[in-house]
Amino acid sequence: MVLPLLTFFAFLVGSSANAFISQDDWYLSLNKSELNPPGYVFGIVWPILYALMGFVSYFNSKLIYKLFIFQLFLNAIWSWIFFYFQMPIFAFIDILILIFLNLIIQIRLFKFNYLFGVLYLPYPCWLVFAAFLNINIIILN
Repeated sequence: MVLPLLTFFAFLVGSSANAFISQDDWYLSLNKSELNPPGYVFGIVWPILYALMGFVSYFNSKLIYKLFIFQLFLNAIWSWIFFYFQMPIFAFIDILILIFLNLIIQIRLFKFNYLFGVLYLPYPCWLVFAAFLNINIIILN
């Protein structure tokens, strides 16, 4: 149960960055990719991804726990780096490391149990999309 609880904690830490931002003027003023979804999409996608991560981590904790804990930390601080500290370049570095770690996790899951690999797959896919959005903000601004 440790990894699912840490997953929930990471979700709370990452989400709390928005609570400390009194206004979103900085983000709203940025030039973004035309593929940037409306804000409410993130509020739908992330809880689903965290639920899948918690479920998969519960059944595969011995297989992935070291990498998983580190990637949870990086995931939780991304929102703080990007939104609170307004440092998209450092946030992009963070997400690149996240992608690398989660590809390793993904490979391990597919080798161990195909179903868990499939259930975890939306998360690294979303990370790649988030990295695309992140790099576009760097380039366009």
